[in-house]
Amino acid sequence: MGIISGVSHLFFYVVITSWDVLLTLANLMRRKRPIGHVTPKGHPGYEGDWPEYKPPKETDSRCSCPALNAMANHGIISHSGRGISFVKLNHHIRATYNFSPTFCSYLLYFASRILKRSYSEDTFDLEELDQHNAIEHDASLLRLDSAFEPDQSTKYIPLIEELLAGATGKDRKGNHVITTKDLSRMLGKRRAEARLVNKEFSLSFLQKIFSSTKASTLVTIFGGRVDHLHSFLLEERLPEGWESRIRDPYGMTLTTFNKTILAVEFGVCERDWAEAP
Repeated sequence: MGIISGVSHLFFYVVITSWDVLLTLANLMRRKRPIGHVTPKGHPGYEGDWPEYKPPKETDSRCSCPALNAMANHGIISHSGRGISFVKLNHHIRATYNFSPTFCSYLLYFASRILKRSYSEDTFDLEELDQHNAIEHDASLLRLDSAFEPDQSTKYIPLIEELLAGATGKDRKGNHVITTKDLSRMLGKRRAEARLVNKEFSLSFLQKIFSSTKASTLVTIFGGRVDHLHSFLLEERLPEGWESRIRDPYGMTLTTFNKTILAVEFGVCERDWAEAP
């Protein structure tokens, strides 16, 4: 059974990779989605009309991912954050943030394996995603390490404010934006500091890539805009009238997204902060 399971997982990844390349090529051949019509008609957020924001209750389940928490806070998925279907979440992530079906399928299939659940049949609570050194990891941009804050749904405001204040870019309209270099700089600082103060610190190569993946969503989905990220990161609320900056007709693929991820990760330099006070 182990061999059969391994073959089936390999087959899944081969199919996803091949499909992703085809979608990447198709994105190059078709026009981008018009501004104002990125979110599909019939889905929450169409034409920037997002459902009412409601902060979580103490009994609600949340995790370290602000993108999923925001969807729950707006009722796009269960506001309780409990009993969430992997398959349905795939659809909602695609429609809300315009990631490709290949990216969403890969991400959620990976999550289902971590949780030892069936992707097609089972459900999960958001907090279950925060298994340490699986999806959640040390040296996060937005959270203290789990050694200091076991509840990884808890935002650490000073880190978020430092990230937003460190934006060095501006877009065509003069809005302050976070750049990939800003993300690399902050990740390097976080990793160096966490390594110094956390006796239980660990961060594998795979976790570093996943860290840069999560950071990269800030410049892909939000274009790095500080005013939009302010409400998204501090309140886990989607800005009024907002839509994803990803306009590819088939959504952002793994192939395309990897360019940003690698730019962020390869720009990280812990040595610059190793001796900082």
